[in-house]
Amino acid sequence: MRTGLQPLFCSSRLSSIENLPAIGYLRVVFAGLGQIKTFTLLEKNLMKTKFLAFLCFLSLGLNASVYGQSADWPQFRGPDGNGVVSKLNFPETWSESENVAWTVDLPGGGLSSPIVSQGQIFLTTAVGAKPPVSFMEGVGDMRPKKPDTKVKFKIVSYNLEDGKKLWESTVVDQQPEFPIHGSNSYATESPATDGKRVFVYFAAVGIVTAFDMDGKEIWRQEIGAYPTGNGFGTGSSLTLGDGNVFVQCDNDEKSFIVAFDGATGKIRWRKEREGRTSWSTPLFWKNKNRNELIACGSGFVRSYDPKTGDELWSMTDVGMSFSASPAADDQKIYFGNSGPRSNGPLVAINDSMSGTNAFAADLKTKGLEWMVMQAGPGLASPVAVGGNVYIPGRGKLTCYSTSDGSVSFKERMSLGSMAASLWAAGDRIFMMDETGKTVVFEATDSMNIIATNQIADDLFWSTPAVAGNSLLLRGVKKLYCIR
Repeated sequence: MRTGLQPLFCSSRLSSIENLPAIGYLRVVFAGLGQIKTFTLLEKNLMKTKFLAFLCFLSLGLNASVYGQSADWPQFRGPDGNGVVSKLNFPETWSESENVAWTVDLPGGGLSSPIVSQGQIFLTTAVGAKPPVSFMEGVGDMRPKKPDTKVKFKIVSYNLEDGKKLWESTVVDQQPEFPIHGSNSYATESPATDGKRVFVYFAAVGIVTAFDMDGKEIWRQEIGAYPTGNGFGTGSSLTLGDGNVFVQCDNDEKSFIVAFDGATGKIRWRKEREGRTSWSTPLFWKNKNRNELIACGSGFVRSYDPKTGDELWSMTDVGMSFSASPAADDQKIYFGNSGPRSNGPLVAINDSMSGTNAFAADLKTKGLEWMVMQAGPGLASPVAVGGNVYIPGRGKLTCYSTSDGSVSFKERMSLGSMAASLWAAGDRIFMMDETGKTVVFEATDSMNIIATNQIADDLFWSTPAVAGNSLLLRGVKKLYCIR
């Protein structure tokens, strides 16, 4: 079952409009022209029919706009994969007793982000595996953990309006071959949807599956499960673009990136990749020049033609493996990496980049806008909005100008460890730590904190989802709807 908005002038409302005399329609149509014209009865009835059809078309267009643009969050980090929506329609303040429309207990454990389409929420979970633990608890025991029982890899759908479960489906019930870190999960890859199908990827078992919106399986592909660096597990989410479903599978055995036809599941292209494990999610970047698929790997970044898989450009020698995904606007992308004991660069690239370039502090090449050494993000992905790019890392937030990379401000934040990516709505930016504490500040070149919110007694590593006037926060225990 799916929810939706009733068209403004169709169905039940159409019958009441039908009772108006035809001349009423004519006065409406020609009011803006300041004209009243005499029509024959046949002309009146024809005009009446055409006008009713126009109203239905207009209302359906408005309905599609509400759900297709402002109320859908179809993949990790939203419609454009950059964590940005143009307007703030959900509350900027909340607590356990304020602006919480509903909560629902979640089965199993997972760190994937929820996605939303046409009033339906979709998320993945691993039932039977131990739930992920906090950063500090995970650091205290770095040994990878492998379940000794089977795990049910599930997708679950909920109603956005009230949180009621609509359906759930088990992709596979089996014991994973490889262990993961205690702070990771077996359901960390976020699903994606094109509005007709829901795509699910469980890297731990190497299965990509498509369902229709009511939970019926359409196709599946088995691409293999592979060992990961230090047994940390997987994390790259699905990305959509040009009718394709993109899967980046960087691992310690056989790295590759593959594009599936969203409708049929057939492989459109596949490219082998050098390097080892990385956790970044690819970005489908729509710039003024072309569409690009940007995939950050183990010390390198590569751009692919989304339709063919041909390489457009690459940058090598960019430090360590990427965890954060790039930030982007319509002019540039911004990427970087940092680890526990080292800081990598922050790099800005425009749409004229080409060729293979080895990164260096003195690198000068067409397409490279600017770089800042030792400024890359760590686990949480940055966001670019309002002429600035905001980089989280090690208890602080740094704001850089997107035009030249100059520092606008650097602020120590009263937040704990962060895994969730930043997100922006209108002129507000949101930054959430693993305890559920969220700082809200203005998207300007100076720090102005608007609110500090808290949801307690849960663990928040998942990047939130925005769905119109609703904000979805996924904890390890519960899903929270802020409205």
